[in-house]
Amino acid sequence: MVSKRRLMRRRAKEPGLPPGALVYTGEKRVERSTLKLIDYDSGNIEERDLESAEECIPFKDSPTVTWLNVVGLHDTAVMEQIGAAFGLHPLVLEDILNTRQRPKYEEYKGHAFLVLKTLHYNEVDREIDTEQISLILGPNFVISFQEIEEDPFSPIRERIRSSRGRIRGSGADYLTYALMDAVVDHYFVILEKVGDRLEDTGEEAVNDPTPRTLGDIQTLRRELNYLRRSIWPLREVVSAFERSGSDLVREGTAIYVRDVYDHTIQVIETLESYRDIVSGMFDTYLSSVSNRMNEVMKVLTIIATIFIPVTFVAGVYGMNFRHMPELDWPWAYPAALVIMLAVAVGMIVYFRRKRWL
Repeated sequence: MVSKRRLMRRRAKEPGLPPGALVYTGEKRVERSTLKLIDYDSGNIEERDLESAEECIPFKDSPTVTWLNVVGLHDTAVMEQIGAAFGLHPLVLEDILNTRQRPKYEEYKGHAFLVLKTLHYNEVDREIDTEQISLILGPNFVISFQEIEEDPFSPIRERIRSSRGRIRGSGADYLTYALMDAVVDHYFVILEKVGDRLEDTGEEAVNDPTPRTLGDIQTLRRELNYLRRSIWPLREVVSAFERSGSDLVREGTAIYVRDVYDHTIQVIETLESYRDIVSGMFDTYLSSVSNRMNEVMKVLTIIATIFIPVTFVAGVYGMNFRHMPELDWPWAYPAALVIMLAVAVGMIVYFRRKRWL
C-alpha cells in the first residue's frame, strides 16, 4: 500500500515566510548530501564525487555536458551553494526543497525546471513509495535532485560510460530527455506489480472472499488514486517540455520527447483501466459474499424441509393417546422409522430432479 508516512505528513514550512525561503519539507535525515558529477563529450568522460558545490563551477561554462546528481535535500547550505554556482532562481530552490510538488515544467532565465515523481516498490511491506525528482536544464549542464539513494538513473550512467546510443554525442537537453524516459519507463515496472496484486485479489474476491479481501480492495483503490495524482500531471509536463520553444531544447530532441509523451499516455491509460477493475472488483466481492450466503441458506432450507414431515410423523406418534392406531402393534416402531426414512429419501430424490441439490 502507499506509505502512510507520505500520505499523512504535515507541511513543515511555516506560513508567512518570504518567497524563496529554503525550508526542507521532507523527512529529516542526518547523513550528509552527496554530489556526483559526470562530465562528458563524444570522446571523453570524467566522473568524480564532490565535497562541495564550488568544485563544479569550472564545469559550468565548459563546452562538454555536465551532469550533477544531488542525493539528499535536507542540507539547505548545500542547496544555496548549488544555486549560487549555477545561478538558479530562488523560487526553483524553494520548490526543490518542497517535496510535495505536483509534476510541473517552468522556464527561467538561462535554465528550465522540471519536477517528476518516481515510484519505488517495497517488496517486504508491499508498499509504493514516491520520491520527488527535480531536474534543472541549462545550456550545457543538467542537475538532478533526489531525496533518497534509490537510483533510477543507473542505466543512464551505464549508457554514458559505454557510449551506447546517441547520448554521448548529444547535448544536455538529450540527457534531460533520457532521465525523464528512465522515470516514465520505471512506471511500467510498478504498474506490472500492481497488476499482479489486482489479479490475485480479483481471484480471491471470486473464489474465497474474506473480510481481508475487502481490506485489500480498499488498499488498492487508495493506492491507485494516489498514483493517479502523482502520474496524471506528467502528461502536461512532457507536452510543455516538448512544445516549449526554448533554445535549451533542440528540435532533434523534441522528437524523442514525443516518444516519452506516448509512454506517459500508455501509463495513464493502464492506470485508469486498473481503477475500473478495482471498482468492479468491489461489486464482485459483494456478489460472491451474497452467493455464498445464498448457498448456505439453500442447504439449511433443504435440511429443514426434509425434517418437517419427519418431525410431523414423530410428533403424531409421540402424543401417547390411549387409543392410537397400531399403538400396540409389535412392528409399529420400525414401521414409523421406515416411513420417515422413505419420506426423507423421496424428498432428496425430488430435489435432485429439480436440480436444487
